[in-house]
Amino acid sequence: MRDRVRHYGNPKTHVNRKAGALPPIAMPDKHRTPPDMGPRQRPRKAKHGSPPGKPRPGRNTPPPSTRAVDRWVYGLHAVREAWLNPNRKCRRLLVTAQVRVELEPALDQERQTGLDRPAVEVVDRGVIDKQLPPGAVHQGAALEAEALPPVDLDDLGRAATVRDRAVILVLDRVTDPHNVGAVLRSAAAFGAIGVVVPDRHSPPVTGALVKSASGALEHVPLVRVTNLAQALASLGDFGVHRVGLDERGETLLGALEAPPRVAIVLGAEGAGLRRLTAEHCDTLVRLPTSGPIASLNVSNAAAVALYELAGRP
Repeated sequence: MRDRVRHYGNPKTHVNRKAGALPPIAMPDKHRTPPDMGPRQRPRKAKHGSPPGKPRPGRNTPPPSTRAVDRWVYGLHAVREAWLNPNRKCRRLLVTAQVRVELEPALDQERQTGLDRPAVEVVDRGVIDKQLPPGAVHQGAALEAEALPPVDLDDLGRAATVRDRAVILVLDRVTDPHNVGAVLRSAAAFGAIGVVVPDRHSPPVTGALVKSASGALEHVPLVRVTNLAQALASLGDFGVHRVGLDERGETLLGALEAPPRVAIVLGAEGAGLRRLTAEHCDTLVRLPTSGPIASLNVSNAAAVALYELAGRP
């Protein structure tokens, strides 16, 4: 009977015990304490591949947007809207001398409304550069502020039920912060009441996203959810008609007879809507594009859909 050889690495390095014995291997003493390490200092065994001493990520891991690097809002429009938002807790406002003059109307409005705001610091551009990520286009204005309080999906659903007409945007794994910011800007321009994104597959609320939104984040809540399919089901329970924008749709967006409360669901560029996301939509529609380039950037598609649906009487 042939002997079986069990390989755990490169098969060429294994030797059949009958063909010849392997040289003796010194086995480590598992009870021996490593040098310069007492019995209470032994490293803990990592679980499930996590490094010792670090928590394993899970469902209770805070969203990336809670990181300290996201405390700065920059860009003239973003800073002005955040400064005037009573839901923002502002800590420090850095501006150049020229921008200080441009912000004077907003500062007057802030004083008239009695908002609790810190003194304005007029500084050189280099001082602002040192506070922000490399390459940040701050336009001479940066505001250190706390993150906005989160908005629950149920709050968004209830807000839709009390309106005669309501439009919500849902983004399926759109990961570019500039695209998400541009979608928020369009949402604010056309009166959408919220933008819903999955927590794990969407960008954190960084200064780049806030600047791309051009102040829209102060007016349109960005609602983060754990499971997008379940979120769509919940919106359906509130009477929201879920419309998926997809090239596979048989109906043109302009021909859709949508009810007063609508959620426009858009997928990432290239991938489009995932199967489970599409299955939780009531209707799949497409835009009447043609020509050599028949696809649109997701933020442009969102603007077209908002114009079509939000502008209906």
